Amino acid sequence: LPIRADRPNIRAMSDDDIPLLGAIKEKLIETKQAWARDGRLLTGTEADPTKDRLPPGQRLVRDWPVLDLGIQPDVTPQKFRLDIDGAVENRVSLNLTEFMALPQTESVSDMHCVTQWSRYDNRWKGVSAIDVLDLVKPAKEAKFVVFQSFDGYTTNIRLDQFAQPDVFLVHEWEGKPISRAHGGPVRMLVPKLYLWKSAKWLRRIQFTISDHPGFWETRGYHNNGDPWLEERYG
Repeated sequence: LPIRADRPNIRAMSDDDIPLLGAIKEKLIETKQAWARDGRLLTGTEADPTKDRLPPGQRLVRDWPVLDLGIQPDVTPQKFRLDIDGAVENRVSLNLTEFMALPQTESVSDMHCVTQWSRYDNRWKGVSAIDVLDLVKPAKEAKFVVFQSFDGYTTNIRLDQFAQPDVFLVHEWEGKPISRAHGGPVRMLVPKLYLWKSAKWLRRIQFTISDHPGFWETRGYHNNGDPWLEERYG
């Protein structure tokens, strides 16, 4: 085991990074925290994903709504860097060219946002989580994964949720590069969880021994985020 990963070692930000809490709209955060306190959008029902494609309380859309915290970091190809580290055998740090040289896979999946919209049959291209695991080889003690964005945003999932065939580090949507507004050049895709778990502007993936709730998870949102169990808030 290269290091102890009991707590995420969040790196110091460079001049190219945008401090999350220094630039976001605090009013928006307060509003979303109020949603959590009030249980906004909750229907009190559950569904079976093997039978019900649309999770409880969701509505279908044809576009892809843009939702963020009031900032969209400009991650140019020259600025892009992805670190994958923590409780792994092989730490890697990739520029965009190196990332694109990894095995590329196309997939189709639905996505579900906690703000109540869902979109079916999204076509993606990127690097599968399975290939990432083969590359870095997590230690047997690793149980969780923390995603960190270029704006400092973090979110967490379990390792078994990461190690799924539909989880990807994506850079294309519907045949085109993912836009800055939607988290390009590279963002996470964890389609079986609410979309806040699929971190935009991906900067770092850290494998950890213990769980570390992220930005929204520490502000009233559910630590797991399963749409069919309606785990919007914790």
